[in-house]
Amino acid sequence: MPGDPTGQTRRRGAALEEAILGAAVDELTESGYAGLTMDKVAARAGTNKNALYRRWPHRLALGIAAYRRMTTSVPLPDTGDLREDVLELLRGANRHWSSPLGAVLRELLAAAGGAAELLGQLQDQSGDAVAAPWLTVLGRAVARGQAAPEALHPRVATVAVVLLRNEFVVRGVPTAPDDVLVEIVDEVYLPLVRRRGPAPDR
Repeated sequence: MPGDPTGQTRRRGAALEEAILGAAVDELTESGYAGLTMDKVAARAGTNKNALYRRWPHRLALGIAAYRRMTTSVPLPDTGDLREDVLELLRGANRHWSSPLGAVLRELLAAAGGAAELLGQLQDQSGDAVAAPWLTVLGRAVARGQAAPEALHPRVATVAVVLLRNEFVVRGVPTAPDDVLVEIVDEVYLPLVRRRGPAPDR
């Protein structure tokens, strides 16, 4: 079989996909989503654009796959107090959204617009992955008697991080001040959680 014109060993399957994703991660890190192109990724990965398009139909899909490769999970806070746990989760989200990686995420969210399928990919294929840490923290509070079981609802659990996301996406802030996080928790999240209880007897 003739050698590869670039002098590299011909890669297929998972090895090629790893090389492409690694190149896309490097491009996102260096240039953000605005500077990500299929041409640049293909050149960096030592392959051709057809190899990219066979796996990802457009650069946004590739950008999302690369972003997910860049993210890592963090341990959940477990202070023994719902307010402190929620504040710690929110502060961690704020640090992430304020970081260079968070800037990439904001670019991807803006590019995805209202495309539910792409937004789902940004959220680990489903909103369940976004809700999971918040439901875990809220579930611990229920077990401690700090919240009623009726509070364990994904929309309730995630309302704080959704409000924080709006600060970045809608208002365009580079980072949210800590007093905003405290306000979200004390004025919205905790009152909402406390209202979720058994219906009064009639």
